[in-house]
Amino acid sequence: MIDLHCHSTFSDGSLTPEQLADEAVKIGLKALALTDHDTVAGLPRFLAAAEGRSFRAVPGVEISVDCAFGVMHMLGYWMDTAHPELVRQMEWIRNGRHMRNTTMLEKLNALGFAMTWDEVQAVAGEDVVGRPHFAQVMLAKGYAKDKNEVFDKWLGDGKPGYADRPRLTAEAAVALIRQAGGVAVLAHPFTLRISRDDMLALWRQLAAAGLAGVECYYSEHSADLTQDYLAMAREVDLVPTGGSDFHGEVSPGIRLGVGFGGLNVPDECLAQLEARRG
Repeated sequence: MIDLHCHSTFSDGSLTPEQLADEAVKIGLKALALTDHDTVAGLPRFLAAAEGRSFRAVPGVEISVDCAFGVMHMLGYWMDTAHPELVRQMEWIRNGRHMRNTTMLEKLNALGFAMTWDEVQAVAGEDVVGRPHFAQVMLAKGYAKDKNEVFDKWLGDGKPGYADRPRLTAEAAVALIRQAGGVAVLAHPFTLRISRDDMLALWRQLAAAGLAGVECYYSEHSADLTQDYLAMAREVDLVPTGGSDFHGEVSPGIRLGVGFGGLNVPDECLAQLEARRG
């Protein structure tokens, strides 16, 4: 059992990199990838915590990319985290996030929600601050009953408290990951909200740009959708990968390795993906 998609306190997860390593051992994972949003800052601690343990630690990242339809994220694995261009682009992304967060806080305050930056930062913890952290503060203050309500009413795309931020194009994200020595994988394709024909065309376009794989196995993919994505991946010659997208307390119900209980990412996916390196 492997899991190639999870988050720590360095983005919007509730477990530290060390706690994720402990959990991987506890549940018997053979491999676990840490893929925090738009940051690689937690990877040194994750790799150190996994040293000599019973599972293979895979260094990764999840980059939000520009998309005219739905939501698109790009996963990268095995990058050189000290690569100058990767360092520069990660800083650009973080700066864009900070500007967006400042605007969102101003909007939420104007809507009557009494929140401070210190409160949001305290919830975020280690590094990247995102919308889930604003949602956590709002829930703690009793402004909504759950995270879905917060996003549906205020923080979702186009909602009154939402603010956009600069993003790389999908092709630029793939190029960046490859330039830093890594392999690129399209995350959770169901969030793209496009037809099957358009999805295939997009996968072909990104494969031509250097995309190595697509996340076919995912907590929120149905069995039928998973099988359809697997067939599409074979057609386009992309490696099928998968992961739980585990966040801990931020997304209750999703467990490391098994998602909502039925996730099972084949071990061979990792070897197939690694074969695309270089």
